[in-house]
Amino acid sequence: MRSLVLFIISCLLANALTAQRGGGGVKWDKEGNSYYVLEANTLVKYTLPAFERTVVAEGKDMPDRVQSFTFSEDGKKLLFFNNTKKVWRLNTRGDYWVLDEATHHLKQLGAGRPASSLMFAKISPDGTKAAYVSEHNVFVEDLATGSIRPLTTDGSFRLINGTFDWAYEEEFSCRDGFRWSPDSKSIAFWQLDATKVKNFLMINNTDSLYPFTVPVEYPVAGEDPSPCRIGVVDIATAKTTWMDVPGDSKQHYIPRMEWADNSTEIVLEQLDRKQQVARVFLCNASTGAATQVYEESDKAWIDVKSRYSDDPTGWEWMSGGKEFLWVSEKDGWRHLFRISRDGKKETLLTKGNYDLISLKAIDEKGGYAYFMASPDNATQQYLYRVRLDGKGNMELVSPAAQKGTHNYTISPNASFAIHNFSNHLYESVSEWVSLPKHAVIKTNEQAARRGNGRPQYPVRMFQLTTEDGVTMDGWMILPKDFDSTKKYPVVFNVYTEPASTTVKDVAGGQGTRLYAGDIAADGYIQMSLDGRGTPAPKGAAWRKCIYRQIGIINIRDQAMAVRKIIQWPFVDSSRIAVWGWSGGGSATLNLMFQHPELYKTGISIAPVADELLYDNIYQERYMGLPQENREDFVKGSPLYYAKHLRGNLLIVHGTGDDNVHYKGTEELINELVKYDRPFQIMVYPNRTHAINEGEGTSMHLSHLFTDYLRAHCPGGGR
Repeated sequence: MRSLVLFIISCLLANALTAQRGGGGVKWDKEGNSYYVLEANTLVKYTLPAFERTVVAEGKDMPDRVQSFTFSEDGKKLLFFNNTKKVWRLNTRGDYWVLDEATHHLKQLGAGRPASSLMFAKISPDGTKAAYVSEHNVFVEDLATGSIRPLTTDGSFRLINGTFDWAYEEEFSCRDGFRWSPDSKSIAFWQLDATKVKNFLMINNTDSLYPFTVPVEYPVAGEDPSPCRIGVVDIATAKTTWMDVPGDSKQHYIPRMEWADNSTEIVLEQLDRKQQVARVFLCNASTGAATQVYEESDKAWIDVKSRYSDDPTGWEWMSGGKEFLWVSEKDGWRHLFRISRDGKKETLLTKGNYDLISLKAIDEKGGYAYFMASPDNATQQYLYRVRLDGKGNMELVSPAAQKGTHNYTISPNASFAIHNFSNHLYESVSEWVSLPKHAVIKTNEQAARRGNGRPQYPVRMFQLTTEDGVTMDGWMILPKDFDSTKKYPVVFNVYTEPASTTVKDVAGGQGTRLYAGDIAADGYIQMSLDGRGTPAPKGAAWRKCIYRQIGIINIRDQAMAVRKIIQWPFVDSSRIAVWGWSGGGSATLNLMFQHPELYKTGISIAPVADELLYDNIYQERYMGLPQENREDFVKGSPLYYAKHLRGNLLIVHGTGDDNVHYKGTEELINELVKYDRPFQIMVYPNRTHAINEGEGTSMHLSHLFTDYLRAHCPGGGR
C-alpha cells in the first residue's frame, strides 16, 4: 500500500521537489565539490561552484540507454546499468557494464547469465572484482579475467539470496541485499526463505487462450513472515558463516544490515514480529557471534530508516566507528541521537518539541547534522542543522522568508545543495546553493516555472477543530467565479493512514488529479484534511494513536470535520463526495458505510476491503496480531459496515493488483449483494495497483471518474 501512495505524492510534488539537471539522476563525487549526470547518453561532470563541464564518457565508452551509473572506490572504473526490467515497483533488474577509464575498454558483466537478470552489481572496494545477484544467487566476477563464481548456489524461486521477497521490498524498502566488506575479502548478504509463504494467486484471463494463475509470495496479516538470516561469505573459499542472531527468525525482521565501519564486524537492526522492539547487534563476521548493544521499545510501533531517510541503506557511523547516529521517537518526538558503539552512552542532538522529518546530510568535519523539520506548521518543511556534539539549538538554514515546502539534495561534504521550494501560492524556486549560508550559485528558472498543465486556482490552507478537540490541517480550492450566497458540492480526497499525508503546503499538491476537465470551472469545492494517524510532524502521539484503530479513529476524524464543514453557508450538504486510492479507497468505503448520513457519493479505487487480507508487515505494524486482537481488524474493515451503504458508490480495481488484491473487492461485492445494496464497479483486467498499464487505461479511468462524479454529484452553485 505504501509504495503506491508515495509514488502518487511524488508525482504531485514533482514540480516543487525536482530540479531539472538536478535532483533526478545527480550523483555527487566523494568529496562533494562536483557531480555527475547523464545527458543524452553522455556522462558529464560539473565542478562547483563554476559548473565547469567535463565529458567523462560518451559514444563507444557507454552502452545504449544507460539508466544509472556508479564509480569504483578509486574512481578508475565506471559501472553502467541498462536494459532494465521492473521487479514489483522499481526497475532493479537488467544488464551491467564496466568501463576501464584508462583503457576505454567496455565489458558486460555476467557472461552466460540470462539477459537483464543481474541485480545490484557493485565493484569491490579494491576495484578488482564485481558482485551481483542473478536468479536469487550471489555471484562474484574477476574484472581482469572475466571468471565468474557463484558464492551461493541454493537460491531458487522462493529461497532468496542477496535481495528480498515482496513484503520486505514493499514495506521496508529493502531491495539491495548484499554488501562488500571494506577489505574486499567478504560479502555480507540477506537470505530469505519464502518457501513456506503461501501463494496469493492472481488470475490472468486475457493473455492466453486459457486462463492461468500468477503466484505471489504474499504473507497476509496473521501469517508468519519469511525467515531471514545474515550470512558472510568468504570470496576466496565461498564458505558462508551465518550470524547467530537471537530469536526465532520467523518472528523477527532484519530491515537493516551493514559492515560496522570495519571488515570484522556486521551491524544489524532486528525488529520483533509486532515491530515494537528494536535491537541493534554487532556480529563477528568470522564466528557469527552476535552481541546486543542497543534496545528500545514502543507500545505502538518503531519506524524503519526508510521512513525518515531518502536512502534506506547505510549506517551513520561517527568518530571512526566509535559512535553512530540513531533516530528514535522514544521521548515522544522523532529525534536524532548520538550513541556510543557499545550502546552505553547516548546524546540527544535535536532538542525540543518538534519532529525530524528526514535526515539529509552529516557533516562530521564541520560538526553538523542537516535535517528537515517544521516546528510551527506541519504542512511545511525547512532545512535545519544541529551540532553533532549536542550543544546549542537547531539553526534554520532555509530562507526564513520562503514559507512553504523546501527540499534539498546535499553534497557529501555539505558544501553545496540542489534547493527546491514551493508553496500553495504557486511561488517556487529551483536553484543551486552553497551551504550553510544558502548563497545562490545558480538558478534554474525553467524548472521553477514548470506547471502541471492544469488551471491554477487559489488554494486556501486552513485548520479545523472538531468536536473531539482534534485540530486538522486542510486545503481547499473554491469553484471558479465562486458566489458565497450559493451552495456548492464538495469533493473530498482522503488517505488517512500512517503511510502518507494529503495536506502539504506545496505547489501542485492540491486538486483532483483524476478529473478530466476543469473541476473548479464545473462548480466543485475541492478539499482534503489530515487527521490523527497520518505521518504529519506533530509528535508521536498524533501519529501513533491510530494503533489498532485503523478504520476507526481516522474515519471518525474525517466525519467529525465534515460535520463542521457542512455548516458553512456555501456548502451543499446534499452533495458531499469522497474519493481515495489504496488506503484512501479503504477510507472512502468506511466513510460511505459508517457515515451514510454525511457522504452521498464515493469513488473507491483499489481499496483494502478486509484488513485481514493485507500484508503482514504493514497491517501488523499498525494493528497488532490477528491471533491476539482479531476484532480490531474486523471492525476496522469496510466489509464489516457494508450493509449500511445508502449513497452512490463506484468501486474500481485491477485484477493484476499484487499489492491490494482483487480478492477483497470480490468479498465486498458479495457483502453488498447480500444486503441488496446498489453500487457500480469497474474492473480493469491484469492492471496493477497503479491501474496505468495498457493502452488507454489512464484516460479511461479519468473519464470514468469524471462521468460518475458529474452524474451522481453534479457541480455548480444552487
